[in-house]
Amino acid sequence: MFFYYDPTMLLIIPAFFLALYAQFKVNSNFKKFSKIYNSKGITGAEVARQILSNAGINDVTIDHAPGNNLGDHYDPRNKVIRLSDEVYGSTSVAAAGIAAHECGHAIQEAKGYLPNKIRMSFVPLANLGSIAAIPLFFIGLLLSSGMLQTLGIAFFSLTTLFYFITLPVEFNASSRAIKILEADNYLNSEEISGTKQVLSAAALTYLAAALMSLLQLVRLILLSRRD
Repeated sequence: MFFYYDPTMLLIIPAFFLALYAQFKVNSNFKKFSKIYNSKGITGAEVARQILSNAGINDVTIDHAPGNNLGDHYDPRNKVIRLSDEVYGSTSVAAAGIAAHECGHAIQEAKGYLPNKIRMSFVPLANLGSIAAIPLFFIGLLLSSGMLQTLGIAFFSLTTLFYFITLPVEFNASSRAIKILEADNYLNSEEISGTKQVLSAAALTYLAAALMSLLQLVRLILLSRRD
């Protein structure tokens, strides 16, 4: 409880409210544009299949992930794009945008997009950091061990760096999605505007996560220097 009420917790309040706002925007924008259906009547799954086919990507499958509420993602290890109920069979503007965004990640991998390659190589280190950092740091704090505190900070730095490496990857996937949807006439200009709002809100969640991690890192550094 001592750490819960530690004054340095005030540092992460801005990021906390940004995260709440970002989640609110994601939910509200998705709810709004999931009720607006694209003029071509094409589903999220169909959008994804056509984009991959046009890009010459034949080794990535489209999987329906029922019950996975807005958990749409590209799994590079299994070469599969998993689409939730709200996206897979929906003809909404929101569904088209999200499906295209996940295809953007598959295209990044196929084209060897450098930030994505860096991000993927960083995953094991980021996972290690997220597991070990906080326990090491606070054990070090309890035992007055500067070495353990420094090690915890070093591990947490890996996680923070991963969040920032993720930003250009996510932004680029959304940019690719919008360009493809517009250039290949999947959506008209009005529908594109709605898709941009959905993807911009999603991007804000990644920005909030990166800021939260950075401020938490600063907090750990301040705690380690406290008498």
